[in-house]
Amino acid sequence: MSANRPAAVVVLAAGEGTRMKSATPKVLHEICGRSLVGHVLAAARELEPENLVVVVGHAREKVTAHLNEIDATVRTAVQAEQNGTGHAVRMGLEELGGSIDGTVVVVCGDTPLLSGETLRQLAATHSADGNAVTVLTAEVPDATGYGRIVRDGVSGAVTEIVEHKDASAAQREIREINSGVFAFDGQLLADALGKVRTDNVQGEEYLTDVLGILREAGHRVGASVAGDHREIAGINNRVQLAEARRILNDRLLTQAMLAGVTVVDPATTWVDVTVTFEQDAVVQPGTQLLGATHVGEGAEVGPNVRLKDTHVGAGARVINAVADSAFVGPQASVGPYAYLRPGSHLGVKSKVGTYVETKNASIGEGTKVPHLSYVGDATIGEYSNIGAASVFVNYDGQDKHHTTVGSHCKTGSDNMFVAPVTVGDGAYTAAGSVITKDVPPGALAVARGQQRNIEGWVARKRPGSAAAKAAEAASGERSEEG
Repeated sequence: MSANRPAAVVVLAAGEGTRMKSATPKVLHEICGRSLVGHVLAAARELEPENLVVVVGHAREKVTAHLNEIDATVRTAVQAEQNGTGHAVRMGLEELGGSIDGTVVVVCGDTPLLSGETLRQLAATHSADGNAVTVLTAEVPDATGYGRIVRDGVSGAVTEIVEHKDASAAQREIREINSGVFAFDGQLLADALGKVRTDNVQGEEYLTDVLGILREAGHRVGASVAGDHREIAGINNRVQLAEARRILNDRLLTQAMLAGVTVVDPATTWVDVTVTFEQDAVVQPGTQLLGATHVGEGAEVGPNVRLKDTHVGAGARVINAVADSAFVGPQASVGPYAYLRPGSHLGVKSKVGTYVETKNASIGEGTKVPHLSYVGDATIGEYSNIGAASVFVNYDGQDKHHTTVGSHCKTGSDNMFVAPVTVGDGAYTAAGSVITKDVPPGALAVARGQQRNIEGWVARKRPGSAAAKAAEAASGERSEEG
């Protein structure tokens, strides 16, 4: 095992988070496609710890269920009563069998901006300096309200952490603050936790008391300074949640742009941590890319696009559209104002155009559904054209049925395809047809009533109306021409 690889990471996620004003436990609130605790677990996993345990308490059934969904191998420890951070860590160690030989890293479950790189730096500093405990600190522009890090002027060791209310005027000038994230010697931690007292205003076991206990015992307390002070920010209300979302989103977009993606307006572009791009992808303003969405090489998405769990192939274009669990093939075109629902699969150079909705539909290479249509539970072959205002009638009120349209077909405008039905390769259907029977390959299907004109109907039924007057004038003009 690497010297910098911790024996355990303990994540503190038992608090209620009352300032969130929410029925959702604080650590389950999401930014950029992950819960707060999900971001912390992802960072912790980068350390490859031998053990990973999350201490749960408030709404522990919901939190535990969520943990099982996102990381089935994580262990949980229950803090039935929130008796302080020291007590929470003690519950975590008890879940792991008590005293642990090796480094134990303690992190907070509400710090979604904390990176794996910063945690690796913390573990490396802890190992290299031979500390009993190493505090993750940060230098902030304004330290008001934070616990100050007081160091030995010679060795640089941490002598104490002074809360703002207890700090002297000189100590309040210190800008290095405590993050609440620590690396401990596991055996020393377990021993010191047994000595933490509760004779304080809150009557709780404070984890920070461990630092004083270890220092008094002659052990060294050190610090590792985070490169970006924003990483240690905890989330306590919706304002801080939005601020963290903005910071993380900017971080993700910066990574994408440095990898060769053009983001025209980062301020109006939002992405999840699970979104991936290829080089020369272009993201236009007003775009949301969510879940496992992938944007291929040279593809362009936006403006005003929301894609979730959607694959956009190389060179494709998606504009003013919504897609969920869809596949857009290379050089395909979507929108404007299109809606691709789950199971939509667009082939190479295909088109789903203006005001078109698709669901569970396979649209072949070069096939076009240009406008004003619904294609549901259907398979359409290659290089066919679906006329405007067509509806694939897939639901009989109880069951869904499938429609198949072959390759090189031309279907007329205002067609209804009443499933189950098949239109063969090379077939045509006339405008205004309701197709209820299979159409053989190469046939023309006409399924509409014969037109009948009832002369003089408007004059008889709507006398004196504007329509009647217009018709009378037009009739007079025809008589004169005749």
